[in-house]
Amino acid sequence: MIDGHLQIGEVAERTGLSLRTVRYYEEQGLVIPETRTEGGFRLYTDEHVERLLLIRSMKPLGFTVQEMRELLDARDAAGDPGRAAGDRDDARARLEGFAVSAKERCESLRRELASAEDFAAQLERETRRTRAAS
Repeated sequence: MIDGHLQIGEVAERTGLSLRTVRYYEEQGLVIPETRTEGGFRLYTDEHVERLLLIRSMKPLGFTVQEMRELLDARDAAGDPGRAAGDRDDARARLEGFAVSAKERCESLRRELASAEDFAAQLERETRRTRAAS
């Protein structure tokens, strides 16, 4: 840690992401380092770690980078007291849409998992049956 800032390795460790993934999200504009050292090393804050954890949570639900960007932009706008009230309301509405989408995606994953578990159980029964027949 340098003056309250985290280097990329510390950020990767805290988020469970690889250095390459943190850099990729930076290239995509999802997280921008607070500053850099004189030597050019990226420096992040705890807010960046929080943002990366949110991004990491979106990945298993199949959100695209563009959708991640839109959600993060809406989140930033919704919480920005410097924005007009109407803009914050619009951002909150977009966040609500993402919440609905996330819930639907979770339901879809639950259905897929149930199907996969049924298949695994079927294979297990088949294996036991073929062993018993031997």
